[in-house]
Amino acid sequence: MAIYDPTKTPTDSYDTHTHLNDDQLFHDVPAYIGRANEFRVMEMNVVGYNAQSNERALEISNNHDNIYAVLGFQPEDTKDFDDQAFITLEQQLQQPKVVGVGETGLDYYWETTAHDVQIAAFKKHLELAKKFDLPVIIHNRDAFEDVYKILKDSGVKKGVMHSFSGTPEQAKAFIDLGMHISFSGVVSFKKAEEVREAAKTIPLDRLLVETDAPYLAPTPYRGKTNEPALVKFVIDSLAETLEMSAKDLSDVTRGNAHRLFLNHE
Repeated sequence: MAIYDPTKTPTDSYDTHTHLNDDQLFHDVPAYIGRANEFRVMEMNVVGYNAQSNERALEISNNHDNIYAVLGFQPEDTKDFDDQAFITLEQQLQQPKVVGVGETGLDYYWETTAHDVQIAAFKKHLELAKKFDLPVIIHNRDAFEDVYKILKDSGVKKGVMHSFSGTPEQAKAFIDLGMHISFSGVVSFKKAEEVREAAKTIPLDRLLVETDAPYLAPTPYRGKTNEPALVKFVIDSLAETLEMSAKDLSDVTRGNAHRLFLNHE
């Protein structure tokens, strides 16, 4: 499928949050990476969310150049985040291709795990992020007040609000705590006007892009299996919202990702 105009030279981009470790994609990782590279998605973070996906994220990152691991337990899997899981995660976070802690946070929408269990795990992830001086990748759904308070109290000053879908006011609150704001395919959805309004308020040096593949495929692929190659459509939609070129936005977000995750320009 030709997803960019071959007469225009695409620029390199960085998908900061993808799940090549998910069952939907893990069976054919080299193909998804190859297709991403064809469309100049040259770097990506494979994000863990439970014990198995953390192991897979490490495996993928160790086997491929320019692919990095982020390790943690997402809210719905925190019921499995016991003392041994904490010890294992602490050890894994010291591996060289690991660039972040997460995804972690709170999800009060699905109600699959008790709030106190989620909160305890979130606080432990923040402790690890602080200990190893790694950015934290935060999942926040219907839990703004608690996420904000816990993050503020933790003293963690660098991280990402993943697949942001909140208000401009919420975005500013997290930016004031030192966070980056990452936009997924949601920004391309027809009814996501509030998300686009929030995007307009974000300082350029705090913007990131992601796919959250295999979920949240951007328009015009909404409803289909997402993959890292499709970050191009996230960039296109966000660039249109911000009234800038897709090339410039790719350069900005890639540079931001380099500084946050790789500690270089």
